[in-house]
Amino acid sequence: MAGKPKLHYFNGRGRMEPVRWLLAAAGVEFDEQFIQSKADLQKLQEDGSLLYQQVPMVEMDGMKLVQTRAILNYIAAKYNLYGKDIKEKALIDMYFEGAMDLSEMIMLLIVKPADVKQKETTTVLEKANNRYFPVFEKVLKNHGQDFLVGNQLSKADVKLLETILEVEELKADALSSFPLLKAFKERISNIPTIKKFLQPGSPRKPRTDEKMLAEALKIFY
Repeated sequence: MAGKPKLHYFNGRGRMEPVRWLLAAAGVEFDEQFIQSKADLQKLQEDGSLLYQQVPMVEMDGMKLVQTRAILNYIAAKYNLYGKDIKEKALIDMYFEGAMDLSEMIMLLIVKPADVKQKETTTVLEKANNRYFPVFEKVLKNHGQDFLVGNQLSKADVKLLETILEVEELKADALSSFPLLKAFKERISNIPTIKKFLQPGSPRKPRTDEKMLAEALKIFY
């Protein structure tokens, strides 16, 4: 029997967080080997574990997978979170990438200089409200079903929920103009595997703060 996937990254969200989310949604238990120093990273680089000399890296099914989207696509395909045909996969990828674009804007806020951070945060919230959330609200309205594609859970649903919660960390009432997204959030949050991941003590990481950023910078720069 294959062992649990092992995730190699620092002890924070970053680019590994959507991988944690997707494995958790699939009901897959995993272990984490946290990179705590530059020496830990160099060891992985020197022993040939990192194809491009960078993390995240996931040991799974006898492979050492790198590149976040490649990892996510493998997990999605393996655990039936990637639609039933190539048309559904294309829609799932489009919706996933939109949510990922917004999520990455939020992830980068922590590294913005203090004098522009508030302005950048306002810009991100405006894009969420005017560009991204209206798309997903319309998809749910036109689709008329519980999930974004094919009426079954996909990596797009998982990433959208993750992104919604990230936006709500910036503005608690961010979904006030989007009733279908609000209902989507509640519905997906109550899927048993995801509900478990949202509980205290799960592998889900807290919002990155200045202290966590400083620790990451020591490792990677």
